[in-house]
Amino acid sequence: MSEEITTTVPPEGAPLEGAELIKDQVTRLPDAPGVYRMLGADGEVLYVGKARSLKKRVIQYAQGRFHTQRIAHMVHLTRGMEFVSTKTETEALLLEINLIKQLKPRFNVLLRDDKSFPEILIRRDHRAAQIRKHRGAHTIPGDYFGPFASAWAVNRTVNSLQKAFLLRSCSDSVFESRTRPCMLHQIKRCSAPCVDLIAQQDYDQLVEQAHDFLRGKSRAVMTSLSEQMTAAAEDLEFERAARLRDRIRALSSVSQEQSINPQTLEEADVFAAHAEGGQACVQVFFFRAGQNWGNRAYFPKVANTIDGAQGEGVSAEEGILDAFLGQFYDSQPIPRLVLLSHEPPNSEILAEAFSLKAGRKVEIARPQRGEKAELVQHALTNAREALGRRLAESSAQSTLLNGLAEAFGLESPPERIEVYDNSHIMGTNAVGGMIVAGPEGFQKSQYRKFNIKSTELTPGDDYGMMREVLHRRFARMIKEEEVGEASSPRPDLVLIDGGAGQLAEAMAVMADLGVDDIAVVGVAKGPDRDAGLERFFIPGKEPFMLEPKSAVLYFLQRLRDEAHRFAIGAHRARRKIEMTKNPLDEIDGVGPGRKRALLHAFGSARGVSRAAVADLAKVEGVSDALAQRIHDHFHKA
Repeated sequence: MSEEITTTVPPEGAPLEGAELIKDQVTRLPDAPGVYRMLGADGEVLYVGKARSLKKRVIQYAQGRFHTQRIAHMVHLTRGMEFVSTKTETEALLLEINLIKQLKPRFNVLLRDDKSFPEILIRRDHRAAQIRKHRGAHTIPGDYFGPFASAWAVNRTVNSLQKAFLLRSCSDSVFESRTRPCMLHQIKRCSAPCVDLIAQQDYDQLVEQAHDFLRGKSRAVMTSLSEQMTAAAEDLEFERAARLRDRIRALSSVSQEQSINPQTLEEADVFAAHAEGGQACVQVFFFRAGQNWGNRAYFPKVANTIDGAQGEGVSAEEGILDAFLGQFYDSQPIPRLVLLSHEPPNSEILAEAFSLKAGRKVEIARPQRGEKAELVQHALTNAREALGRRLAESSAQSTLLNGLAEAFGLESPPERIEVYDNSHIMGTNAVGGMIVAGPEGFQKSQYRKFNIKSTELTPGDDYGMMREVLHRRFARMIKEEEVGEASSPRPDLVLIDGGAGQLAEAMAVMADLGVDDIAVVGVAKGPDRDAGLERFFIPGKEPFMLEPKSAVLYFLQRLRDEAHRFAIGAHRARRKIEMTKNPLDEIDGVGPGRKRALLHAFGSARGVSRAAVADLAKVEGVSDALAQRIHDHFHKA
């Protein structure tokens, strides 16, 4: 794609602004496809748009006919414009999507959650294929199935598939070190290829059955298993027949849990949009292999901002889908069919761009009748209900934030609240947790954990842990603000789990970093840790309590409990990693094969640590030099 970049600036003299500036720019624009950017007084990118004709598109902003107040406000704030010409409108669309994701202009419809969706992966780079959950790029050799709407949906499906096909889920290092079947084999969820309890040919057959099932051939797979079960029963092999029966039940549970499975739809994504009260919801359903693999609701930012040049007849839902689809598929796999509740004004261009990206034809359609129309209507009903719940929650959340501002003497309701807590056992595996909340509730994508790194802290020093966590968080914030790349924005309110002592430590860190515009409050638990008797500590004020039945107090308790839950979860995860580490993993030259041989010879890492050099050297694959190295590792002076 070749692009000609053109930046235009106002002529010398009195600076032009708003519609007058835009009118001046039009005189130098080509009648060709391209992308335009509208800039504010400080160079901020206000809006990014694309056009079939830059000249015809931009002139409409100067004519003063806007069907939303926000577009009129955007034009009023415009102090400069930048343009990029492209060969085709499709290229302009792709460039527009990239710029919106990169610049996040405040007057564009923005997809705020662009994480990749989880998938199921059958790995093919090992003699015993592994089934597992996967998220991210397809860099591992194997078969990918998805997307699934949530990690919970993937975990549930993987568990059922393990029962049905008995495929391993363990890592390669665990697989290589096994000397006897693990618990999963005992509960009939793995065929134990690690210790050769199943022939390679039979295991490969299980892998192909799982592949066929996930590709939509579920009826054929279940029919084959039913025939095998009947044959086994006729041959009086009742134990084998019972195992096949359990596998069929597991597959049936997968099919039953995938509700609304369409009969005529093999692969498609269904999008339905609903706008109301200045907000909008886009509900997405994923259908693969003839099964419903879940749904997710999105609430785009500035959902009521629709580009005025799309025409007076363009509904809010049509404009939202037009902006939403491009950003959504910028990082997601594109199916062959995309079904919509409303037809975007640029549906043909979107289909062309998606086909170009996917390397095959992609169809975008708005079905009017039949099963596909019913699926779209079902998604639209879910979108309406999800937005209704969100509007109700937003109203309640706004009331709570206003009450919080009044209770703590803040100038305005906080947009971003950060809550900190620590978790450890006698100072070991210490972890600090930060959770974030705001007008939209808990913002889990902004949660952060801090593994305590300082070696100078006394075990169990909660003050020292809090100092380290806060210093790392706000030192990084200052550094990012200096270069204009703040991954975690500046909070309006910081809540510390603790009383006067913890608050003093927090304020000392803030003073040391020169951060004096963030409100910090300490939340101390009541006597006997009773909920409802919390005391609040604010610099320069006497400690106080809130009314026991206050909604604001209950909100603060929820914030504190969420921070506590997150910190404990992070601590347990770290402790689990430490507990499962094997000392043999730390020895250079001991890979999975030699590790397995050593464990087989001596029973455990403790047995290896007690072995003499001569005994270690007798193990297959262990040289005299390696035996000495292993012995020295466990007998350091």
